[in-house]
Amino acid sequence: MPGFELPTSLACGSELDPAWIARLPRIVAGLVRRWSLEVGPPFQPGGCASWVAPARTGTGEHVVLKVGWRHDEALHEADGLRLWAGRGAIRLLEWLATASTIALLLEACEPGTPLSQALPEPEQDAVVAGLLRRLWIAPPAGQPFRPLQAMCDRWAGEFDRDYAAARARGEGQLDPAVARAGIELFRQLPGTARHPVLLCTGLHHDNVLAAAREPWLAIDPKPYIGDPAYDTLQHMLNFPGRLAADPAGFARRMAGLLDLDADRVRLWLFARCVQESVREPNLRTVAVQLAP
Repeated sequence: MPGFELPTSLACGSELDPAWIARLPRIVAGLVRRWSLEVGPPFQPGGCASWVAPARTGTGEHVVLKVGWRHDEALHEADGLRLWAGRGAIRLLEWLATASTIALLLEACEPGTPLSQALPEPEQDAVVAGLLRRLWIAPPAGQPFRPLQAMCDRWAGEFDRDYAAARARGEGQLDPAVARAGIELFRQLPGTARHPVLLCTGLHHDNVLAAAREPWLAIDPKPYIGDPAYDTLQHMLNFPGRLAADPAGFARRMAGLLDLDADRVRLWLFARCVQESVREPNLRTVAVQLAP
């Protein structure tokens, strides 16, 4: 495609296969032909894993083309969107998966203003909670979604390696007792959920857009099956100032908005702050405040 443009964030992605980036113009051109699209420049700065651009179909419908490299978090985005069928989330119109690429044709979310830019923070909490209530459904049998336990086990293993390596380099980290308690909880909590549901796992105020069909729609889900209390975490982690000021109070607020056990949300928040603490030093103080 002449003049093909890469979003800034995608061009800087450190984990991307350079060969996939080199093929991306041809991949997009093939999808344009397959779905009879007229595609505009990609959204900037974009994300680090997908090329996303506004498009128009042959009938004049406004849509969005999302072309991502195939990676673990993106595996079941299409399955989740198909199951939600537009109820609280963006509608999936078409999709195609290959060995290296996952392409989605999505409804256009207009005006598309991110929740983070539209409402005060306390009102954002309520919007996110309202969407989560709608997205938490019991998936039918035979769906491909993985258990939350699998993701937590993988991330806990990564934490163990990163934490040990950082301490070996003499870098300041969480006290070993706090780290051990938090990562053990991170492994244990998924197995004690009483009512597992289909989770979004990545819902926060920049993944909620203003729309015409509904006031707000969720985008970019990373579906798993598991404990609904987990799904509050990404929203809270996107407010570092509020977390630092009163993490337990923030956990109680989200639990109250969602009729969840506040103690369980707090335990999940503690465990996740520990899990993220090697890469996010600001979360170490939060983890200490939340430690049981």
